[in-house]
Parts: sequence; C-alpha cells; structure tokens
Amino acid sequence: MSDPHATRPYMPGNGIVGPAEGRGLLPWSWAEERLTASHHYWVATVWPDGRPHVMPVEGIWRDESVWFATSVKSRKARNLRADPRTVVTTDNPIEPVVVEGVAEVVREPRAIMELVARLNHKYSAEFTVAFLDPDVNATFRVRPTGSSASTTRSSPTPRPAGSSATRTPTAAAGSSPTATRSG
Repeated sequence: MSDPHATRPYMPGNGIVGPAEGRGLLPWSWAEERLTASHHYWVATVWPDGRPHVMPVEGIWRDESVWFATSVKSRKARNLRADPRTVVTTDNPIEPVVVEGVAEVVREPRAIMELVARLNHKYSAEFTVAFLDPDVNATFRVRPTGSSASTTRSSPTPRPAGSSATRTPTAAAGSSPTATRSG
C-alpha cells in the first residue's frame, strides 16, 4: 500500500494547528514502526448495554492489520461478536498509535499457524496451533478504517507546536503531537 495523503484533524482548543496550517507531518511508516514494535495492545470493545470495555492483549501488526487471539468465552470476544467495531492502541503513552477498525474472526489454518509462529517469536513463547483452536480461542484481525498517532518526544527537525494530521484508509498518519487517519 502506498503512503496515503495526510491532513490534520479538527481539534479546537487543544493546541493543534488548523487543517491548512503547520508542517512536519509524520509518514505512515512512523505509525507502522510503533504498531510493529508495540509489546502489547489495548483493545476497546463495547458491552451489549453500551458500556466501554478495554483489555490488553498480546498481538502483532502484520499485513496492515492488528492480529490477536482471545478465548471465545472472553468478554472482548463476546463483545466483538455482537459488534465488531473496535479501537486498538499500542502500549506506548508517549508515542501512541490508535487504530479504529472492524474485527473479523480468522479461521483459516494457515493464517492461524502464521500468527502462532509470530507470537512465539515475539514473546519467546511456546504456543501451539492447538492454543488457537478456533472453537476455543478466537483469532481476530483488525483492519484499520481510521487511525491516529501522536508524540510528545522532541524531533531533530523543528515542528510547530500542536501540529497533527488525519489519515484516510489509504493515507499516511501524521505528526507531532497528533496524527489521525479516518475512513
């Protein structure tokens, strides 16, 4: 996928410069680096009564998607079956990446085997494919429909305070301190 067009979100009163102002937008590769490097991810779902639910998961960023597995009986799996819309974030509060998307259950054995191998490598674990038996543990893939990223770290390249960006599903993420991709 080519880097999409980056723009700025509308965030009045938050110190973010306007959509046509500023410079220094981060490339989507900046967000992808953080998605790949994240040790854990936070998955936000919604209970059937509308209450929010957030839990950390082990997972990976692969093929422009966040992948993770959870017990089919877990609250997050039950919530995602009822409403697959979700938000997944990286674990770094200094340079977070937030991915909005739709979770889909993956039952394809080859994809599950690939996830097991990558989880074992990333976490120095010894999960077996039986761990991801689709009748016991659900494997989810979240394809972004929107995303945002931000940083409070200083950059060697001067950037205006409060610069940010918006990314469409085919676009790049933004800048310091906030970048957004929307779809």
